[in-house]
Amino acid sequence: MRNLCVKVSYDGTDFSGFQAQPYGRTVQGELEEAIRKLSGETIMIIGSGRTDAGVHAQGQIFNFFTESRIPTERWAIALNTRLPKDIVVLEVFDVPVHFHARKSAKRKTYRYTIDNGKFPDVFGRQFRFFHPAPLDADAMQEGIVHLIGEHDFTSFTSIHSTKPHHIRTIYEAYFVREGQFIHLYVSGNGFLYNMVRIIMGTLLWVGQGKLAPNDIKTILEGRNRALAGPTAMPHGLMLMDVEYPDEVQA
Repeated sequence: MRNLCVKVSYDGTDFSGFQAQPYGRTVQGELEEAIRKLSGETIMIIGSGRTDAGVHAQGQIFNFFTESRIPTERWAIALNTRLPKDIVVLEVFDVPVHFHARKSAKRKTYRYTIDNGKFPDVFGRQFRFFHPAPLDADAMQEGIVHLIGEHDFTSFTSIHSTKPHHIRTIYEAYFVREGQFIHLYVSGNGFLYNMVRIIMGTLLWVGQGKLAPNDIKTILEGRNRALAGPTAMPHGLMLMDVEYPDEVQA
């Protein structure tokens, strides 16, 4: 029995999220079916985390156990020939039997992209949220600094969150402007349901002048979802990378 770890990218546009569910097309469902076709095994993969419907991933990680004798180096190409075009396996490698894609993860990085041009850029529009009104990116950067560190992020998660607590640590959070595009990068030890999208929606209010940068600190300390801004649209969000201890990295 081997434990294989897989790095995969996908365009989330036509998926009902990563996690398998009774209805709707999911990334997990497509991956498990491809593995079944390749190895003949019916298995359940373990993802590093869920992504919502419409959210993309450049570096999602999952692992699964297999008794197949297919060499590790052949899995990526073999799976890609059995996957739809909106999912691509980037690499497959062996990991220790105790490795768990979610529990072993140490750091995750997300990016949210806003198209802030006068007119939308038609290319890649499914990966950017179009917001033509002017935004004060400096004020947004000043506001997000308040979220760095260990905090209770109750104000920045969905009221439907089922987690026992909402304490998470944000290691880095910053904006990068690239022409008419504004990218938010945020790295942390874990993220709650809708957390990055609510952070982005609230910071958009800061960028529009509806909130002051220091209001982010007040909202955070209030521990009340009603204090924060709207949940930003899913298609601007991408899971960029998941990091693990050195001994289980590719």
